[in-house]
Amino acid sequence: MTTTAPDTGTRMRSEDRRVLVLEAATRVFGERGYHGATTDAVAKAAGVSQPYVVRMFGSKEAMFLAVLERAVSRMMASFRAALEESTAESETPDAETLHRCIAHNYVELLSDRGLLLSLMQAFMLGADPVIGPEARACMRRVYEFLRDDAGMSPAEAHGFLSTGMMLNTLVGLRMADDYEKEPAVRELLDEVFPTKLPFLLSLRDRQS
Repeated sequence: MTTTAPDTGTRMRSEDRRVLVLEAATRVFGERGYHGATTDAVAKAAGVSQPYVVRMFGSKEAMFLAVLERAVSRMMASFRAALEESTAESETPDAETLHRCIAHNYVELLSDRGLLLSLMQAFMLGADPVIGPEARACMRRVYEFLRDDAGMSPAEAHGFLSTGMMLNTLVGLRMADDYEKEPAVRELLDEVFPTKLPFLLSLRDRQS
């Protein structure tokens, strides 16, 4: 059986091919979960052969760990950008301004389909001997950034993380699908996404 790479008309660099497959894997893991995803499904989403994916990562577990690292790295980059934005507004931004900038950038990550949901999948695998420690390290990195770099108190970091988990839960449930049909859902989403609801609904419409 031969192993094929994407046919783009020109030879892609190996790192570009890896990014292509990781983006597809992020979508598949986000939609199907860790146990429901397969290397074959990732290969089809990326437009490559299944042996090519296996050769690149070795196993589904290793591929998921790469997806997890990509997700948390993108999230941390987004948070650091938000910290710079809030500092540009004021040399010593208050907690509300900082929280708003970080939350805004966090929601923007939803445009990378499956990224935040892949993180949620990792957080549900705490008992896994390989994935569990990596998932805990990711959560620890986020908390330490909020505490040490963003200067949040433990209580403020708790509030931010709680809101983030609520956002992820609503996205994972596809609550936006019922926004026009269920008054209670409309009320909840209006409260949780006061400024980003049009963005969330546009993503829903693009993915339906």
